[in-house]
Amino acid sequence: MTLTAKDFKSDQEVRWCPGCGDYAILAAVQSFMPELGLEREKIVFISGIGCAARFPYYMQTYGMHSIHGRAPAIATGLATSRPDLSVWVVTGDGDSLSIGGNHLIHALRRNVNIKILLLNNQIYGLTKGQYSPTSEQGKVTGSTPMGSVDYPFNPLSLALGADATFVARALDTDKPGLTEVLRRAAAHKGAAFVEIFQNCNIYNDGAFDFVRDEKENRLYLKHGEPAGDTGVTHDETDFAAAFELSRVTIETHGVVPLGVFRDVQRESYDDLLAAQLANAKGDGDLQALVASGDTWQIG
Repeated sequence: MTLTAKDFKSDQEVRWCPGCGDYAILAAVQSFMPELGLEREKIVFISGIGCAARFPYYMQTYGMHSIHGRAPAIATGLATSRPDLSVWVVTGDGDSLSIGGNHLIHALRRNVNIKILLLNNQIYGLTKGQYSPTSEQGKVTGSTPMGSVDYPFNPLSLALGADATFVARALDTDKPGLTEVLRRAAAHKGAAFVEIFQNCNIYNDGAFDFVRDEKENRLYLKHGEPAGDTGVTHDETDFAAAFELSRVTIETHGVVPLGVFRDVQRESYDDLLAAQLANAKGDGDLQALVASGDTWQIG
């Protein structure tokens, strides 16, 4: 049976604010899913809490709307127990980088075979516009009326610091670029981390207009080629180059890098755990062990 994007649309009414960037991301993901060549029953979307967390309702696959920040932990359990499944995590900057920060970095360092889509709008949208871990310093919100004094996280640098084996960035309204990143993430064996710039037109409208509307500011990374005028030759296997490019911003270089920053191979947590369990089974005789001495007496 050949599936289409329509086959991945659930019967649930999509309920995000009109104009939200999540609509474009959902459409891109639904259009891409048939490329996996998998039955819908072999695909799972897991989310935490927030606007992005409604994603599983709208995908005609298995899914779970889980608890705040814990989606990577739940996805880890599923991926390790069911290696036949394609497991995707959809999260937001607040969900994954605040209460869920530890779960995120440990899923990445363990190289669990899951795909993590972090929809970054630099704000808490669902709870009405408080500043988030990616909000710029000085951000004025209801929770920071005099401006945030926090220094923001750089999600790509954080993922690279956790030694993630696949790190990429895409843009909500750039369907070709986003689809190519999804394609690369899906093909990666291990933890794939994708930051997606996403506009919240209610509480943080225009946060990424400098790259959403001004396309000349987009720097699409190509392996083995110079990355614009940054002085860096892009090498997806070179950690230092990937990290240096993760620090390139519109403020520092007048451009925003998009695409795959890092893609390296390392044994996945799932495979290592499966091998350990297989080795632990051995060929011992439990009944003989229990009956072998007083230490093992029952009763």
